[in-house]
Amino acid sequence: MFTPVETAIGAVLLHQSTSNLLFQNGSILGLSGLLRRVMDAPTAEVLAFFAGMAASFPLLSSVLPELVTKYPSMPVTVQTVLLTTGVAALTGWGTKASNGCTSGHMLCGLPRLSGRSAVATATFFLVALFTHHTIHPTLYTTACSGDVPCYTPVFPSAVATTRLVLLASSAIVAARKFPHLIAATTSSRPTDSKVSGDVTARTAATFSSGLLFALGLHISGMAHPAKVTSFLSFPVMHAWDPSLALVIFFGVLPNLITIQRKGFASPPAFATKFELPTKTIRDVDVRFVAGAAAFGLAWGLTGTCPGPAVLRAFAQPVWGLMWVGGFWLGGKVGGS
Repeated sequence: MFTPVETAIGAVLLHQSTSNLLFQNGSILGLSGLLRRVMDAPTAEVLAFFAGMAASFPLLSSVLPELVTKYPSMPVTVQTVLLTTGVAALTGWGTKASNGCTSGHMLCGLPRLSGRSAVATATFFLVALFTHHTIHPTLYTTACSGDVPCYTPVFPSAVATTRLVLLASSAIVAARKFPHLIAATTSSRPTDSKVSGDVTARTAATFSSGLLFALGLHISGMAHPAKVTSFLSFPVMHAWDPSLALVIFFGVLPNLITIQRKGFASPPAFATKFELPTKTIRDVDVRFVAGAAAFGLAWGLTGTCPGPAVLRAFAQPVWGLMWVGGFWLGGKVGGS
C-alpha cells in the first residue's frame, strides 16, 4: 500500500546518504560499483559502507521493528537457484556495462545533470515497466490487497511517526557531525598527521552513509521487492503503489538542489578532489544502452536492485550467496 510518510522520510535519508558521501569524501554512492569493489578489491572504506548497512538492522529493530524489511521465504530448489543466480548475473552484467544502477544513475547522476544517467534511467525504467507488465499480467503483488486500491494511503500512528522523525533526524545529524568530530580529534594528536585524521574521518563518513542508505531503503519500503514492482504496475491505477515517486521528490530533487547550490569548485571535506565520472552523453553506445536494458529486465522480473539485494543478503544469507555469486559472475562476462 501507499505509505507517504514512511517513504518520504526514507527518501530524505537516501538523499542525505548520497549527498554526505559526495561532499564529505568526494565519492559517488553507486551500489553496484561498491559491491564489485568489496568482492574484487576490498578496502577499509568499502567494508565500512557495508558495515553501516548491516548496522541498520539492530538499530531499526530497537526503535521501529515493524519497518525492518520482511522478505518472503525461499525454498532452495533447482528452479529458485537458477532464477536467483540468473537474474543476479543479468544485474551484474547490466550494471557494469551501463556503469551503474538506480543509486548511481537515478539518485546521484540525474542531480548532476548527467546525460548518460538520464539515458540509463529512462532505459531501465521503461524496460522494467514493460517486463513487469509482461511477466505479471494481473499486476497485483503481495504488497497490496486485492480488495483495496494499491494507491490508498496508509499512515503510521502518532507514536510511530514521532519515533520515525526522531530516528531519521538523529541519524542525519550524527552522519553530518560525527566524521568532522573524528577528524578534529585525530588531527589534534601530536603523533598523527592530518592525512591520517582524514582517513579515519573518511571511513566514519562512509560507515554513516551506508547506515543512512540502508535505513532509507528499509523505511521507504524500497528494500521490499513487492513494493517496487507495485510501482511498476503503472498506469493500472488499482494495482499501482506510487511510493517510489516520492523518492524522486524527496531524494532526487533535494540532491539536485544541494549539488547545484554547492557545486564542485571547493574540495570535499575529507578528500583533495571529487571522484566524478568523466564520460558524457557522447560516450553512450550500444553496450551502455544494452546494459541499462539488461538491468531493467532483471529489475522488472524481481523488483530487486543491488542496494536492496545487499540488505536481503544480510537477512537471508543463503539467498545472498546465490545472488551475490550470480552478480559477480555476471560482472565478469565480457570483460571491462
